[in-house]
Amino acid sequence: MICSIYFQILSLVYMLLLMIVVFSKKRLKSIENSLFVSLIFINLTGLILDISSTYLAYVDINNKFLNPLCKVYLVYLICTCLVFTVYVIFVSMINKDALIEIKKRIVKNMLIVITIIFVLLTVIIFLIPLYNISESGIIYTTGPGANLTYAIVGVCTLIWIISLLINYKNIRDKKYLPIFVLIICIIFATILQRINPELLIVTSMCCFIVYIMYFTIENPDVKMLNELNLAKDQAEKANNSKTEFLSSMSHEIRTPLNAIVGLSQVLLEKDLPSDSKEDIEDIVMASDTLLGIVNGILDISKIEANKLEILYTEYHPKKIIDELIVLTKARMGEKSLDFRTYFDSAIPDYLYGDSSRVKQIILNILTNSVKYTKEGFIDFRISVIIKDNICRLIISVEDSGVGIKEEDINKLFKKFERLNEGGTTSIEGTGLGLAITKKLVEMMGGKIFVQSIFGKGSKFTVVLDQKIVNKTFKKEESDYTEVIQSVDFSDKKVLVVDDNTLNLKVAQRLLTTYGMQVDIIESGFGLIEKIEAGEVYDLILLDDMMPKLSGTEALKKLRTSPNFKIPTIAMTANAIEGMREKYLSDGFDDYLAKPIDKKELNRVIIKYLYSK
Repeated sequence: MICSIYFQILSLVYMLLLMIVVFSKKRLKSIENSLFVSLIFINLTGLILDISSTYLAYVDINNKFLNPLCKVYLVYLICTCLVFTVYVIFVSMINKDALIEIKKRIVKNMLIVITIIFVLLTVIIFLIPLYNISESGIIYTTGPGANLTYAIVGVCTLIWIISLLINYKNIRDKKYLPIFVLIICIIFATILQRINPELLIVTSMCCFIVYIMYFTIENPDVKMLNELNLAKDQAEKANNSKTEFLSSMSHEIRTPLNAIVGLSQVLLEKDLPSDSKEDIEDIVMASDTLLGIVNGILDISKIEANKLEILYTEYHPKKIIDELIVLTKARMGEKSLDFRTYFDSAIPDYLYGDSSRVKQIILNILTNSVKYTKEGFIDFRISVIIKDNICRLIISVEDSGVGIKEEDINKLFKKFERLNEGGTTSIEGTGLGLAITKKLVEMMGGKIFVQSIFGKGSKFTVVLDQKIVNKTFKKEESDYTEVIQSVDFSDKKVLVVDDNTLNLKVAQRLLTTYGMQVDIIESGFGLIEKIEAGEVYDLILLDDMMPKLSGTEALKKLRTSPNFKIPTIAMTANAIEGMREKYLSDGFDDYLAKPIDKKELNRVIIKYLYSK
């Protein structure tokens, strides 16, 4: 008997140490954690009761306080079983966010029922007899009170097993299999205690069970990690939903933009008064600005979702530089700025990298300088350092604009952050350009630096490493526009498929300027019917995002026929990064983004119709 006291005292020490560890760490506020903490306190109370009753029985078996103390101990055992029952039922329920509130209500009602049962059982335990017996030096407790306690443990054990078996998949998925081990330990301890009442191992076994729970299913570090992973998954889902929403919005915005830009381009080719042409040019410029905002929002959402990819190809840097000069001068408009340029003669003819992103980075910085420089100069320079087949591009853009305060420089690269300095409140923009620029530079392994004196100007420097492609640049034989004007396309027949009537009108107007025959159809089903009816075309421009049957689905059905050889171009407002590659892998021969760029349309026509 006295040995049991030592065993219980050791268990008490371990329980106190566990309490220190548990309460010294940050814990998640959850129902199961609250139940677990309750089990710790209940078990601590049980150890104190067990030690006290064992000591009293050893000192004086007839002590008047022994019987009530033993009954309180039985109440402790019942309480432990009931709380553990609630715990097992709760953790075995389906763990879905939508059911959290329902689970909480169930547990709340269960606790009310359990409390009522506990009070009734406590009253019964104190009313029925309990005997403390000493035989041949062995002291143990028996009688109706002890038998009732064993019965309650048995019923609770049955409930645990049934609950776990019914919800085995949920338990397995949540890694709560240690509960099975705990139940086996409880059954083992109860049976052993029943056979040998003098062993008094139940309370220590409960202590052991609480320890097992802490180091398996209730470890706060593991719980926190699980919650972090859950939060990460939810954040990724939210990001994916946002990207899908922005993709859909991009399509919706680009559709009317396609009509504005397309019809404006058609009008520009007509003989109109000079003031009307200027107005139309302003419309096109405003449309380009809106398109740039849409692309910026899509880019930043792709970056946040880690879905923006750098696509490496060979490119001619001097061609990009020429395009940047033209675009920058167009953005200057009527501003009397001195646009200075210097480009190192050692720039290789070809580099290997993402040409569109390199161009985007430089254009964003140049556009920023044009926005914030009212008078003076903009200095655009590109120098190179070549070593081991790597070309280090040192790109700098310096201006005499409003400048930036030193404390505001760090704000430059934050999303939607615009500095309201020097009367710049009327300047257009979303504040995304430089945020995207910094992200793109970092994704390509480069660096960006800013130097600025408020009121005097700023200097942005970008350093990028690009691989050198060892081949010489050959000038193209002729410009697309010149070729287009010299070719007769009157014998060419083109089919345009789009569910939007306005888009069909725009495409028809644009294509008829080439002198070709143009048919239009409003659905993928109509396309299939025309082809199966034997209609022959030299080129098909096919929209993808159509109701009932998408362009991709329609093309896949047509590709099943070995006789279908017509070049098919994806013509879509779904113009987010990576869509060209997707459409090519889906079986399209090429890709045109809406709003349709006239140069891109020229390229497609030359590529697929000029050689015929």
